Amino acid sequence: MRDFHELKVWQKAHHFALNLYRHTQQFPAEERFGLTSQLRRAAVSVPSNIAEGCGREGDRDFARFLSIAGGSASEAEYQLLLARDLGYLSEERHRPLDAQINEVKRMLNSFIRTLG
Repeated sequence: MRDFHELKVWQKAHHFALNLYRHTQQFPAEERFGLTSQLRRAAVSVPSNIAEGCGREGDRDFARFLSIAGGSASEAEYQLLLARDLGYLSEERHRPLDAQINEVKRMLNSFIRTLG
């Protein structure tokens, strides 16, 4: 078993989730059960799946959870774009969040390749 706290990709995904929660607090109240909830769930799913994968036996099972985390990261990436296009996030707020989630996606892909 791995300690997920020690993984750079988990640390960056966790940091992204924290930042995203801060930014979505300013979304319209009517989006509380819509885009705000969806975006938060996708963001939390990324570090959660990394952590769950760390508790599994074997690299193949771990890689599967990293892949699921990657899917959630792509979902969050799109939802950030939607939030920007709807005017809930300014370009200045969108850009760093988008960069963060894309860095996590690259790290996940690299990690999956090393697991073979």
